[in-house]
Amino acid sequence: MNDSNPPSQLLVRSRLGNPDGWLFDLDNTLYPAASNLFDQVDRRMGTYISNLLGISWDCARVLQKRYYRDHGSTLSGLMRHHGADPDAFLEYVHNIDLGAVGPSPVLAAALSRLPGRKFVFTNGSVGHAERVMGRLGVASYFEGIHDIKASAYQPKPESAAYHSVMTRFGLTARSLIMVDDIPINLEPASALGLTTVWVRHDGWADYIAGDHIDYVTDNLAGWLAQIVFD
Repeated sequence: MNDSNPPSQLLVRSRLGNPDGWLFDLDNTLYPAASNLFDQVDRRMGTYISNLLGISWDCARVLQKRYYRDHGSTLSGLMRHHGADPDAFLEYVHNIDLGAVGPSPVLAAALSRLPGRKFVFTNGSVGHAERVMGRLGVASYFEGIHDIKASAYQPKPESAAYHSVMTRFGLTARSLIMVDDIPINLEPASALGLTTVWVRHDGWADYIAGDHIDYVTDNLAGWLAQIVFD
């Protein structure tokens, strides 16, 4: 791992060659986790399961976390065990208040100088990604969005999702950089030969980064702005 200093010292000048492409996660990556936007999604998942199965919200939350742990996403578990409608699920859980996320000119400026093609690679939906990117003011810097539907509902960290996005957009692993806030999502990327960047936040405060993580930052826009390209 290249950057192992405390969070306040993570903005180091890094050399990344001249990458051909970037895969950016959406939630808690393009916007700060401190906005608590994904907390709304998380809670609405519990409510959806409660309504779908006619169980208490507390029981639904236990099931929600079990499916996430066992299947990589709550949706995958619901589809497999209960035949849930994925479109209905995604529409419901992403019907949230985006007021905590606003324009990010610093992120926009950082993205504008990056060489290579840029894509959002998310376990969420295209609609949710478009709304968040619109709020941030960064949509114009991305060539496409690869969501859970485009991955045939096989979520990160399933290896099929990574092959799917690379095949769809004609990307080559050796010249591709992936950025994600969930460190286990970077394991398959590293195994395929991608350069990996972990956007660390309190939700993974106790996680010790392994060799599958090349760079760590708690400030994505600041880190991107300080990269030196060959």
